Amino acid sequence: MFTMSLRVRDYECDLQGVVNNSVYMNYLEHARHEFLLAHKINFAELTAQQIHLVVTNAEMDYKGSLKPQDDFYITVECVKESRLRFAFHQHIYRSSDDKLIMQAKVVGTALNPQGRPEIPAQLNALFPD
Repeated sequence: MFTMSLRVRDYECDLQGVVNNSVYMNYLEHARHEFLLAHKINFAELTAQQIHLVVTNAEMDYKGSLKPQDDFYITVECVKESRLRFAFHQHIYRSSDDKLIMQAKVVGTALNPQGRPEIPAQLNALFPD
């Protein structure tokens, strides 16, 4: 299970003093990119090779709120859903009390240079047979 830590920045919060709901999507995306880098998969290099990782579905279930200066961590687990789809199961926890703030499932695929779904070998290597 991949884990990364972050801290809420003041400008990520709305007038109610909590992290704006749209910011959580950025947190999740950043964690997915870091997960890939930790597995030697560079999102930018794939794009340069005209291999595009795309999100096809995102489900987010909010359980609580983060506030300015809260430290938190995100867990990421990637599973193969089918021959052409994979899913990132992600959780965000507040560090001070390990309270679950959000759980998410982000489903994606990869598009080859011709724009057709195809999982590249380096990504496929994440999924043992």
